[in-house]
Amino acid sequence: MRGEVLILNLNRPDALNALNSTMFDELDSFFSSEYKEYDANCIIITGKGEKAFAAGADIKELHGLSSAQAESLSRKGQIIFSKIEEFHLPIIGAINGFALGGGCELAMACHIRIASSKAKFGQPEVGLGIIPGYGGTQRLIQLIGKGKATELLLTGDLINAEEAHRLGLVNYVTEPEQLMDRAMEIAAKMQTRGPLALSGVIRSVNQYFSSAHEGYLFEAKTFGEVASTEDFAEGTKAFIEKRKPVFQGK
Repeated sequence: MRGEVLILNLNRPDALNALNSTMFDELDSFFSSEYKEYDANCIIITGKGEKAFAAGADIKELHGLSSAQAESLSRKGQIIFSKIEEFHLPIIGAINGFALGGGCELAMACHIRIASSKAKFGQPEVGLGIIPGYGGTQRLIQLIGKGKATELLLTGDLINAEEAHRLGLVNYVTEPEQLMDRAMEIAAKMQTRGPLALSGVIRSVNQYFSSAHEGYLFEAKTFGEVASTEDFAEGTKAFIEKRKPVFQGK
């Protein structure tokens, strides 16, 4: 806690804060609660360490999943990130480093994003033979538009903080040492606003995109289908073995 701002750290720095099942469960537990025991009126999510916000999902946990298991995991991640997006308090993502795959999807679920100049963003899942499964195919389009979003999703290319700002993926870019101060500055501004009004804004903005619900379901179904392919097995195995994958289109 800093004042009335709750700082939530993604704390697996040795694994670049990759999102494993334990972290998902902790996020789910946190955002399923009103957390009234904390006298907070804003939340900042950031990554522990200097290298990463969250460098994707834990690939070792994805390798070997059946189609049904993968679809279930995708829906679980989507539901958790929707809880973040729909949370009644404003949530600021302070992106201190790599925000890749699931980490980028988590950042996009935040209401406001501030990036360190060292941050990198991307949805590189196609390089593993899979697609984003936690809402990335939907939120990236909402934030930066279909054309550029489709390019980034199809190529898996990474972009730096300045490009992310130019595209509208992040609101501000700061020097690394100023990141949390800038996040706190924005949080302090919102602390002077009516809390019921802030909650109303969050609900109203989300309502604009409510028709996209079927898109999330389709993403999860497709994630499950692709996860049962030989290409995905090869992609994840190659990642674990630190080599380039050899895809066969099977």
